[in-house]
Amino acid sequence: MINKKVEAAINKQIVAETYSAYLYLQMAGYFEGLNLKGFSNWMKCQAQEELTHAMLFFNHLADRGGKAKLGAIEAPPSEWKSPQAVFEAAYAHEQLVTSMINNLVELAAAEKDFAVGPLLQWFVNEQIEEEAQTSELANKLKLVGTSGDGVLRLDADAATRTFVYPPPVLAGGAPKAVGGAAV
Repeated sequence: MINKKVEAAINKQIVAETYSAYLYLQMAGYFEGLNLKGFSNWMKCQAQEELTHAMLFFNHLADRGGKAKLGAIEAPPSEWKSPQAVFEAAYAHEQLVTSMINNLVELAAAEKDFAVGPLLQWFVNEQIEEEAQTSELANKLKLVGTSGDGVLRLDADAATRTFVYPPPVLAGGAPKAVGGAAV
């Protein structure tokens, strides 16, 4: 049985992960409006990843006898000054998510809820990657500035990103089916 304080915090994290998906999908829409299909693709992949994160937390609750209590999802911003500003906002958002995961780790330790540890450690490691990727793109866009050639080259690179489900190292090593796909 899951600790009730941890259960409540995980429910908040599910909302946060779903908001992240909304944010990245809105960013994809911004890039669609600029005809930067590669950056749009990158953000769509990121949105899928965030929904998968929400499902990992959801499944953890279910596996431990907890109850999902989904909250309202706030509308994300829809306008940015530039592609660089979008990735700077994405980086700042990932830093916020990292702090939320760290708070969950602290809460779980304080409540002696050790069963959530492997899941949270996976997220700690995942956030290193999330911050690195968004920071790298923000910095590259800063370097190229408003150079059309540079932005288009980075857009082309972003078009190659594909969504990959996380490895089945969670839930005792067994993948979980979500919508016909293993997570």
